[in-house]
Amino acid sequence: MKAPLGQTPSQTVGPYFTLRVYREGDEILVPEGFPGGRIVIEGKVLDGERKHIEDALLEIWQANPAGRYRHPDDTRDLALNDGFTGFGRTVSDFETGEYRFVTAKPGRVPDAEGALQAPHISLIVQGRGMLNPVFTRIYFSDEEEANRDDLTLRRVPAHRRDSLIARLVDDQNPKIYRFDVLFQGEDETVFFDF
Repeated sequence: MKAPLGQTPSQTVGPYFTLRVYREGDEILVPEGFPGGRIVIEGKVLDGERKHIEDALLEIWQANPAGRYRHPDDTRDLALNDGFTGFGRTVSDFETGEYRFVTAKPGRVPDAEGALQAPHISLIVQGRGMLNPVFTRIYFSDEEEANRDDLTLRRVPAHRRDSLIARLVDDQNPKIYRFDVLFQGEDETVFFDF
């Protein structure tokens, strides 16, 4: 009788695997004329040497402007916007590492203790060579008071909180926020364990 075979060693994904599992338009969560207006979140995905990561896959999940998720577990009596799923997906540009979402600023949702969280968007990033995705949040620089009170942000060491804040770079309509995702280094984006 032959001895059982051992487990196949793990390997990184690639080098010829491309995460192009989104359709054009998946990065646009709200149409023009959306009630409450639209915002743009743009940035780059950068590695430890601050070179762009080619074709990273980024997914966002968020509440609508009223602070309600389109999910069966969210039964609060708040308005749901027609057509707004709260989920978007895009890939970083192969040449530049840039990504972009067009969405609405989320409203505040309750935290585990019943207080309101600051407006935020959950972000998942995955790319070539990553066996597991990473999870983070995007907060907004023009929500300083709400950010100070946010339970999750308070649990992040003070010197690391800025890595979770999208900077307002254009106050026109739509407002444009910049959020770079940085891997490794002293200024690495804070990633959460789930």
